[in-house]
This record gives sequence, structure tokens and C-alpha cells, in this order.
Amino acid sequence: MKKDIHPEYKEVVFHDLSADYKFITRSCVNTTETTEFEGATYPVFKIEVSSQSHPFYTGKNVLLDTTGRVDKFNKRYAQKN
Repeated sequence: MKKDIHPEYKEVVFHDLSADYKFITRSCVNTTETTEFEGATYPVFKIEVSSQSHPFYTGKNVLLDTTGRVDKFNKRYAQKN
């Protein structure tokens, strides 16, 4: 292998901000922030969605504004008299 061309592969804490859930895995992601996790200091990468907050995995459906969509549809395709 060539030297100095590969990214640093290290343990990183991923922090799901919407669910306040943290998990550790190995990654090449670059980050400047650190956090304490299970008694050690790790680099942290903040994410918006993980399996703890995604509706597909949690089983919670997202409430959509269907009344606005129905009114828009009826207005667009209403029969002209």
C-alpha cells in the first residue's frame, strides 16, 4: 500500500440530534468536535436522522397536511359549469 494516501480510519461517535441518541462506530469522517462517551473521549459527528428517529424504523408516521393538498387538487380539477 502507498503511504499517506489513505484517510484516517478511527472510532467516531455519531450523535442523532433529533432523538438525542449516540452510537460509536469506525469511520473516516473528518470532524473537529469531541465528546465523552462511555468513559473515553471520541470525535463526534452530528447527524439529523438515524434508525432511532427515522419514521420507517420507529413505526411512527409523519403527519402530513392533507387538507391543503385536497383543496389544491379540487381547485385545479374542478369542473367548469
